[in-house]
Amino acid sequence: MKIYQQVVHLRERKRGFHLITGEIIRALPEMSEIATGICQIFIQHTSASLGINENADPTVREDFETYFNKAVPENDPDYQHDAEGPDDMPAHLKAALLGSSVSIPVHNGRLALGTWQGVYLCEHRNNGGSRTLIVTAWGN
Repeated sequence: MKIYQQVVHLRERKRGFHLITGEIIRALPEMSEIATGICQIFIQHTSASLGINENADPTVREDFETYFNKAVPENDPDYQHDAEGPDDMPAHLKAALLGSSVSIPVHNGRLALGTWQGVYLCEHRNNGGSRTLIVTAWGN
């Protein structure tokens, strides 16, 4: 079994849903040596998350942002954790809903994503800063 791991530092992005599939692939070229396996991507933050969804139409990403802003609004007077601004607690809640990792099968050295699937960085802060991922691929 082969195991490869890379720390990936993503540049700062504005709040929203951003495709990062290409950055993942470029960060771990050794994945091409795995015929059958798994790639796990983990984000080391509590106010951003990862997801897999539509990779072609950018309006899907805009609609995700709209939905989550309605589902988890800012300035809720019941939130106690607001030391870093009105997007602070909503960002943590959105990240908890979406999750901190995704796992994707590796088939013939490539991520086995569907035709219209891509990996999203879900940035929930107005000024989240750069983000750090741990990308691990293993298999035969």
